[in-house]
Amino acid sequence: MSTLPRTVLVIGGGASGNAATILLRRAGVDVDLVEAKDDWNATAGSGITLQGNALRVLRELGVWEEVEESGYGFDSVGITAPDGTVLHVQPDLRTGGDDLPATLGMPRPRLQQILIDAVRDSGARVRLGTRASSFDQDADGVTVRFTDGTEGRYDLVIAADGLGSTTRAAIGISAKPEPTGMAIWRIAVPRPEGLTRTDLAYGGPAYIAGYCPTSDTTIYAYVVEAHRDRAAIPPQTYAEEMRRLASAYGGFWPEITERITDPAEVNYTWFDRMLVEGSWHRGRIVLVGDAAHCCPPTLAQGAALSLEDAWVLTEMLAETDTWDDDLLQAYYERRIDRVRSVVEASVQIGQWQLDGVRDADVPGLMGRTMTMLRELP
Repeated sequence: MSTLPRTVLVIGGGASGNAATILLRRAGVDVDLVEAKDDWNATAGSGITLQGNALRVLRELGVWEEVEESGYGFDSVGITAPDGTVLHVQPDLRTGGDDLPATLGMPRPRLQQILIDAVRDSGARVRLGTRASSFDQDADGVTVRFTDGTEGRYDLVIAADGLGSTTRAAIGISAKPEPTGMAIWRIAVPRPEGLTRTDLAYGGPAYIAGYCPTSDTTIYAYVVEAHRDRAAIPPQTYAEEMRRLASAYGGFWPEITERITDPAEVNYTWFDRMLVEGSWHRGRIVLVGDAAHCCPPTLAQGAALSLEDAWVLTEMLAETDTWDDDLLQAYYERRIDRVRSVVEASVQIGQWQLDGVRDADVPGLMGRTMTMLRELP
């Protein structure tokens, strides 16, 4: 572990930024975290599906017991016909190891709150409603000016400010998220009795209709369709639009559909893809999580990859006193093949559906990708 005093700025208080902060503080690093939102837990979305490799990092963060108590773990996925007939039940690979569930669903705001509490307990300095407005780098560090008129000097800046990262653009990385052609409707509802795993229905009026248990009493349900102009879908019609798609499905869906009544509880999001190639840093400013890569949730790996980034980067920082270009490039090299495989597989699964490919080897691609993810990042 480094014996030199170090100061790091983390920009963004989502999963990857919070994880990096917790792990750096454990390594004795001085951390400032700034989050643009005034409300740190203004978390969009109703639920989150966490695969085993995400749970492995959450255990490393010291929050696994709280996550386990707050969520719902399961070890299989069902494939159903649109009418609800179960066609196949596939055991899920335990990508985090045999001592963790294959998959755990939980309310997204609850996960964020657990991470927020861990950041607060770590002793990091947190400022909400604050953005970095400019960066001035030299060989020894970065001077950062903030929107509240203050400035700070840091040995390293970790940009964890998400898909629309302003830091990514500010350091001259031109990559931007691109839509894949799909969109997803999501809502949290009470859990129907007997619903104990994720089931996915392919076909019908949507490409995918699915759900994931998020506690003993809740699930989040989703339907995936071709993306539409957001401006043409007034927010007050969100419940009506989702209900129209969901009403075509059987099994647990009639009970779920009855609960889709409040448009304010429905979340509508396009699927995007992005992968920054070549390096994830410029000087002493480095990207993690959605600032560096994003993919459709067809493999439920977005949060897992972001958490893995934070784990790998902070481990590498803690192992040496020399924080330089070689180290940050080595972080990229260690991550890129794994991340690229997941991004490409996630996009491919969606593209097969968009193209109407009936003999696509979705189970095979999913199996190969998940097997790879069992390895430590």
